[in-house]
Amino acid sequence: MEALDEDVDFALAVYREEGVWQLQDLVPEILDDVEKLSSALRRLPGDSGALGLIGFAEDVFLIVRVAGPQVRILLSDITSADDWELARSAVEKLALPYPEEDDDSAPAGDLDILGDLGMHAMDLGVLVDDYDLYPDEVLSDVAGRLGFGEAFDDAVGLTNA
Repeated sequence: MEALDEDVDFALAVYREEGVWQLQDLVPEILDDVEKLSSALRRLPGDSGALGLIGFAEDVFLIVRVAGPQVRILLSDITSADDWELARSAVEKLALPYPEEDDDSAPAGDLDILGDLGMHAMDLGVLVDDYDLYPDEVLSDVAGRLGFGEAFDDAVGLTNA
């Protein structure tokens, strides 16, 4: 199954330029392949590279971090590779086997992807493992800890209650 535009809840590029976080929407044409996404992120100026934050079907999120030639990936649920082309591309890039039909949901990739920015693997792992949270809620928490929470919430339509 291919990721359709209506399956993508949000797709943002995030980078810090001269110490200030910048957010911009990613175009749908790059959201079917990690290589296309990485290439687009690599073009952005960023003090410590650029992040791609993608949520789809209110169920799964993907973080791709590009800094120079290095590409780091965190997919919140490896079983989503059966349903979305971008998730399948992430699993391929990670060189992991495709999930079997009866496999349990589990994150794939680098839980310490944001460690040097202040969101360590253990903290991110706790959020990923909380099945009551939607992807926008998980990434809102991440964005808040990294310093661009309000801008992220505005971009994805979350309101502070």
